[in-house]
Amino acid sequence: MAIARLHGGPLDGQVLPLESPELDQLILPYSDGQIIYDREGAPAHTGESDGPTEVSFRYAGEENDIGIGDDRHPGA
Repeated sequence: MAIARLHGGPLDGQVLPLESPELDQLILPYSDGQIIYDREGAPAHTGESDGPTEVSFRYAGEENDIGIGDDRHPGA
């Protein structure tokens, strides 16, 4: 098990489960869009007895591509 520790942006200080510690970027849903966190540095706590592997991610920006009307059926 690995965890992602988020720095900066709207999720600053949050810790999330991370399926793969090799990921370079996290794209997460947020409000009506998505927020992006880029990997920052090497994993920490990679030993067998020092807790879960931890990877830091730094806030990189926001995309507001997802809108409330994006998936409406015409005529609905």
